[in-house]
This record gives sequence, C-alpha cells and structure tokens, in this order.
Amino acid sequence: MSQSYDRGLIEDFGRWREFEAGMWAWIFHKFTGWVLIGYLFTHIAVLSTAIPAAGASEATLMAEADVYTQTIVTLEELLLVRVLEVGLLAVAVFHMLNGTRLLLVDLGVGLESQDKSFYASLILTGAITVASVPTFIAGAF
Repeated sequence: MSQSYDRGLIEDFGRWREFEAGMWAWIFHKFTGWVLIGYLFTHIAVLSTAIPAAGASEATLMAEADVYTQTIVTLEELLLVRVLEVGLLAVAVFHMLNGTRLLLVDLGVGLESQDKSFYASLILTGAITVASVPTFIAGAF
C-alpha cells in the first residue's frame, strides 16, 4: 500500500515562498512557451486575412484600400498594441535566454550556478526589454 502525501489546502499560497529559483525558472519557461504558442496561432489567424489582399490589384494596394493593410495600420497606431509588442519581446527574449541556460545545464555547463544564471537571464531580459521600449513606442505618438 502506498503512502499518501498531505499537500495541504489548495488555497495555501504560503508554499510559493518555498520555491527556489529552479522552480520559478520552470514556471516562467512554461508560461512563456504557452504565451508564444498562443501568439503564433493568433498571428497565423491574422495573416490568413491577408490572402484576399494578395489577390488585390496593384492600384488597390497603392491606394491602401484593402482591408488587411488598413487593419494593420490601424492596430499599429494603438498604444496598447505597442505595449503588447514590448511584452511579446520580453516573453520571447526570456524564453530564448532560459532555453539556452537549460541547454547548457543539460550539457553539464554551469550546474553549480543555476540560480545565478536564472537571475542573469531575468536581468538581461529586463535590460533588453527596457532598451527596446523607445523603438516600439516611437510610432504610437
């Protein structure tokens, strides 16, 4: 007969304080992966609306009268979309850096300093994201 483990109440959020850097890295990596998958499907759905625009005449495209071009131009003018793009960059950069960190750990490089490399990937993600904000926000005003 197997022993059962008392995991406590589901509402007991105190155990989140017991998580170490490795567990947070795992949670963030899974979360960013799901966000990127969701973005990919959304992006494909939006790009599928470009199919009618691809068959439009050159005069229609030059006059910017096709629905796809107007939709993209309108969305890019919104500050909310620009902020979401910065968020997407942050998610993608963290996922790449953490994935590289995990690859190195799997190869046996940096096993002793996993916490430090996780924090370094967070700091580098923040630096890259903050440095890119002027580029993304510039066209919104």
